[in-house]
Formats: sequence, structure tokens, C-alpha cells
Amino acid sequence: MALFLVVSSAVAERPFPKPEGLVNDFGRVISATYRQKIAAVANEVLRKTGTAIVIVTMPDIGGAEYNDYANRLYSAWGIGKKGEDKGVLVFVTVKERKMRIETGYGVEGILPDGLVGEIRDTYMIPSLRKNRFGEGILNGTLAIAQVIAKDAGVRLTDASGISLPKKRKQSRFTFLPFLILFIVFMFLPRRRGASWLFFLPLLMGGGRGYGSGSGGTGSSFGGFGGGFGGFGGGMSGGGGAGGGF
Repeated sequence: MALFLVVSSAVAERPFPKPEGLVNDFGRVISATYRQKIAAVANEVLRKTGTAIVIVTMPDIGGAEYNDYANRLYSAWGIGKKGEDKGVLVFVTVKERKMRIETGYGVEGILPDGLVGEIRDTYMIPSLRKNRFGEGILNGTLAIAQVIAKDAGVRLTDASGISLPKKRKQSRFTFLPFLILFIVFMFLPRRRGASWLFFLPLLMGGGRGYGSGSGGTGSSFGGFGGGFGGFGGGMSGGGGAGGGF
């Protein structure tokens, strides 16, 4: 039991690396070409909108839970300006084959969990599964950047010549299960005071989903100045989406 506590404590207290910039490839899986493209997009978004998109790859996270690790890393680095909290962390851990897009408080309105989950599934996971890390991270960064730029009313010039892969068409049977449930609830015996409308939020996909992590900001270790922009004490409430690949 004592040994278990020591090991658990060691995992929890494993120090985070210090940021090197907006692109932090500690896992050494992004080629120089992709790194340059990703950095160009992230820097332009920061310059024109004040929103920091920070990329982090890790070789491993020492047995930590990846959603919690990403959340605590976000807080430790203080991504985004304090008080505005306009930041996004794109996180990949190679050994565990997990990824997460963590959103700051200030961008949750334009990047809700459902949309972030769609970006994850459509633009990142397919490439990550083939170990095309640079490609997947660039695609995810571009998708996030376009949402931020559109909201801010700016045009991204550094993203010219770089295009996202075509979005997969949804199957026409996607909503079939919901239709079946809808019909079932319509004909269920109704108790006094009850109504099938009670189930409508469930059918419409209410609530936070898409693998979002637990709420709260985790342990905070203070933001890093680092001599470069994007790290000013911003916070995240656990919004975003993650998953395995």
C-alpha cells in the first residue's frame, strides 16, 4: 500500500516541461516542414485575434490520466491572457496514443465541446491513427484557427495554400436511432404530469459530450512568461474534447 502511494505521488508530481513557444514538439513527431506551417498559422491567429493556439506533443505522460494532464498543463503554462482566457491547447501523447483539444474559458462560446469533438474526429484522428502526426495536428490547428478567425472577422494569410481535407459526409442514417426513440416515447404510457417532451433534450444531444474532461482547472503552477506571447495566466474550465487514436 505504501509503495502504491509513493508511485502515485511520483506520477502526480512529475514536473511539466517549460514551453518553447506555440509549437512544443517534445515527442519529436512533427517534421520541420509541418512545424513551420503550424507555427505560422498559430502565430498569425495570436497576432490578429489575441487567441493562443498552443501545440504540445509528449513522448509519454508517465501513467497520468491524459484529460487531467492536459488540463493541468494548460493551467501550469497559463495559456492565453489572464482575465481573457482566450487559448486552445492541442495535446498529443505518443506512447499512450491519446489526444485532447483543451479550450480556455474565453473561447468556449465559439468552440463548444461538440464542435471541438467534430474537429477531433474529422481532421485529426484519421491522420494520427496512421502516425501522420504533423498532418493531423496541422489539420486540427487549421480547423480551430478558421473558427477563431471567422469570429474575430479577420482573414488568415499564412494559411493560404494550406487546405483542410474534405469533411466526410454524414450518413443519411445518422439520425435513425433518434427517430426510433422519438416514436417510442410518443407512444409510451404517460404518467400523471409526465410528458415525452421531457426526453427532448436527450434526443437533441443536450449536455457536454465528445469526451470532454472533468471540470475544474486542476493544479496551477503559475504561468510562464518565457519571452514569447501566448502565455499570460489564462485558465481553462475543462472544456474541449479528447480521445484515443
